[in-house]
Amino acid sequence: MSGEHVDVVIIGAGLSGIGAAYHLQKYCKDTSFTILEGREAIGGTWDLFRYPGIRSDSDMATLGYSFRPWDKAQSIVGGAEIRKYAQDTAAEYGIDRHVRFGHQVLGAQWSTRDARWTVRARHGADIVEITCSFLYACAGYYDYAEGYTPDFPGLDSFRGRVVHPQHWPADLDHTGKKVVVIGSGATAVTLVPSMAQTAGHVTMLQRSPTYMATRPGTAPFSAKARRLLPAALANPLVRWRSIATSAYTYQVARRRPDKTKALLRKGLEAQLPAGYDIDTHFTPRYNPWDQRLCLVPDGDMFAAIREGRASIVTDRIERFTEAGIALQSGERLDADIVVTATGLNMRAVGGIDLVVDDTPVNVPDTVAYKGMMLSGVPNFAFTIGYVNSSWTLRADLVARYVTHLLNHMRRRGEAICTPLRPDDPERAPLFGLTAGYATRGDAVMPKQGGSAPWQLHHNYVRELLVTLRRSAVRDSGVRFSKVGAPRADAVSAVV
Repeated sequence: MSGEHVDVVIIGAGLSGIGAAYHLQKYCKDTSFTILEGREAIGGTWDLFRYPGIRSDSDMATLGYSFRPWDKAQSIVGGAEIRKYAQDTAAEYGIDRHVRFGHQVLGAQWSTRDARWTVRARHGADIVEITCSFLYACAGYYDYAEGYTPDFPGLDSFRGRVVHPQHWPADLDHTGKKVVVIGSGATAVTLVPSMAQTAGHVTMLQRSPTYMATRPGTAPFSAKARRLLPAALANPLVRWRSIATSAYTYQVARRRPDKTKALLRKGLEAQLPAGYDIDTHFTPRYNPWDQRLCLVPDGDMFAAIREGRASIVTDRIERFTEAGIALQSGERLDADIVVTATGLNMRAVGGIDLVVDDTPVNVPDTVAYKGMMLSGVPNFAFTIGYVNSSWTLRADLVARYVTHLLNHMRRRGEAICTPLRPDDPERAPLFGLTAGYATRGDAVMPKQGGSAPWQLHHNYVRELLVTLRRSAVRDSGVRFSKVGAPRADAVSAVV
């Protein structure tokens, strides 16, 4: 592959990468591209994570692609179904023929003089290079190599088995076992009811509670619409209803947190046994959507609690013991298996090293232009999703914007597009969440500025109509140029 050149290199063959490739095929028909995928399969996150019960909190009406709508009645589905959906989409549109598996991208170096990137990837024992005019990172923001596990005192003394959900062992049999799941986020809420089906008992050990909401795994409106209407009407109707409902509930939660807390508590009271200590186990200290809400589809975790197959303990870990965990309250939890659902590590732009004209890019010092490009980094885009809605909604918008950008440059005979740094010194995290993974991620992710076009609004409709619309390709936040010698202002933007 060394010495080969394509117009666009896409990094990652997950939902974002497959969607990006579709948009390039459809809207930039004369553009050559290849997808470099470090793993041996299509699916990204949904191929990596294999823990029991893995699923998405987003319904498939919006997690599915706009160009290939999810047409089944079930709205909340498991990881295997999502993985197959991505693979089937790639096969249907011939995108799978563009994927080069086992190519772990290590770094990329930009030359302004040549207006191209040189991308380095490890393929087996070899380091291969390919050049491209535009580099498109669709590798998400999770570190696939290692999840986050705190330094628990006495962990080495535990005689049972300790596993992290990110690397679930295929040979783990929890049948009849005493299981402790440490954590209170979406992964823990998924694991507990799934493992409780066959385990002796599952205890969710949390340091502090998380807001949880129940919704049907199969939405009645979606099922009815698909039954009564032709697919051409039902699919967009279901999709836009889901978008509107999600946006409305989020805005209500942020503007009227007390009302949202009351509604969430009412839902818990209906699902949990009478007299259950909701204040201790389900009442966080923060407001709804300071951290993501956890979805409990069909109330499966609450059912496990009602039936005595699962329980929640809210306490802090003193230390691990040979038989389990000693808590600060003095209580002890016996365990055969401990699952550390304690979070993920984040990495920016796939963890690759970027260099612009011999100057390394320090990603945390850059400012994200429209939440999809890096200040001072030419001909480069990346995909991140919304914190309050489906990942694919934003991935689709970014992919469509990239095609507008490439076509705009081609029409004008311009070879280089470089986002600038905002004059305003105000900086803020991209996500604005207080969850551990997000605050840890702030140290490695780019920042957002204090005004457009350097702000990331986690609002699909606003980005669809304003921020990422076609007419906004050319604005004061970006500079276009032709091939030529490096310019000082471009280089200094990444130092």
